[in-house]
Amino acid sequence: MFSIFNLSLFLNGFPIKKAQKNLKKIQAISEVDFEKYVMDKREEIVNFHLKNNRFYSEFVGKNEFENWEALPIMTKKELQKPLQSRLSKGYKEKYYFNKTSGSSGIPFVFAKNMYSHALTWAVIQDRFGWFGINFNSYLQARFYGIPLDFIGNTKERIKDFFSNRYRFPVFDLSDAFMESVVAAFQKKHFQYINGYTSSIVLFAKYLKKKNIQLITICPSLKYCVVTSEMLFEEDKILLESQFGVPVINEYGASELDLIAFTNIQKEWQVNSETLFVEILDENNRIVPNGKEGRIVITSLYNKAHPFIRYEIGDIGILEGKSTLKKPILKKLIGRTNDVAMLPSGKKTPGLTFYYITKSIIEDDGNVKEFVVKQTKIDTFEIEYCSEVELSEKKLETIKLAITNYLESGLNFTFHRKDNIERSPSGKLKQFVSVV
Repeated sequence: MFSIFNLSLFLNGFPIKKAQKNLKKIQAISEVDFEKYVMDKREEIVNFHLKNNRFYSEFVGKNEFENWEALPIMTKKELQKPLQSRLSKGYKEKYYFNKTSGSSGIPFVFAKNMYSHALTWAVIQDRFGWFGINFNSYLQARFYGIPLDFIGNTKERIKDFFSNRYRFPVFDLSDAFMESVVAAFQKKHFQYINGYTSSIVLFAKYLKKKNIQLITICPSLKYCVVTSEMLFEEDKILLESQFGVPVINEYGASELDLIAFTNIQKEWQVNSETLFVEILDENNRIVPNGKEGRIVITSLYNKAHPFIRYEIGDIGILEGKSTLKKPILKKLIGRTNDVAMLPSGKKTPGLTFYYITKSIIEDDGNVKEFVVKQTKIDTFEIEYCSEVELSEKKLETIKLAITNYLESGLNFTFHRKDNIERSPSGKLKQFVSVV
């Protein structure tokens, strides 16, 4: 089969065939020998950047690698400086660069050497291949944002063409837009859906309201792949019911790689081939499997720019049965900066509010979406998009539930909106604290 997608990568300078070949070699390493592979790659990438990257050697404070645990944790804030000052020697000219979405509130420009980025695509194709999804032959229904300027928009449309994708921009999620999406599914032979979780969930709610199961109007559909935002179990059940196909959960970061992907056994398998993932406590010590902690990631192949012990900003838990070669992500809890400080001094993940509110606010299908914002230490605003305004009884039920789960004395205001504001990339940030 003619591989237009791989050809486009090759023509843009990414050695995809070499990356695919080497990925298979990595995957063939036995469990027994995998620890040596990881240790060697860790030391190799650290030594490379200590010798060739002034930004990183100054960040570490030395030019020689001594001890892994002694290496400092890198955060997004350290990377908010001109890209040219962060590039390694030899990578000032030819490299892949992009900008993070800024959904964490801390956007920055990053770079990858061409081989590293080719490996990223090799891993992505490998994971989608677990389910027989072929980028060169399968038509994707893509629920993503898109640049609105002419040049940026044109570039994305060209990428969509070579990637066999039909894009549904997620900035307008009105019923009229949803109706046009349904019409497209009736005409086109989509084989899988891919995109932001919140937008796809909203589409499923529209289908439920209209009493439509997607596979009945688009029988070619095989899978739904959600990414970039939290997937709640209730939403997964809704998606599988309204679409009539299995749901696959993808977790990734543009500056790194694909981080975790649902495997055939329905486990959330972590990418151990090109990344080294650690779960650390507040003192930067590795927590036992089964315990929650900060997700810290090392890119083992990116020589253009260091991502070594890089704190991505998420909190997660590894399964107890995880191994170095096959780590399993048990749970992704949320972002480290999504923590609410309460008047009593208690800290609670912002998603706690979201879980509590979600269980009550959506039980009748009236509310389409909502977000929780902390504006003061004791004050929270809940914005929601619904067909009819929430009753006083419903609002009191929500307030009582939050008081029971957290503490008394908290103040809440509710604002009904026609649309929930999204980030420039199209993502929905479900909890925000400005305290």
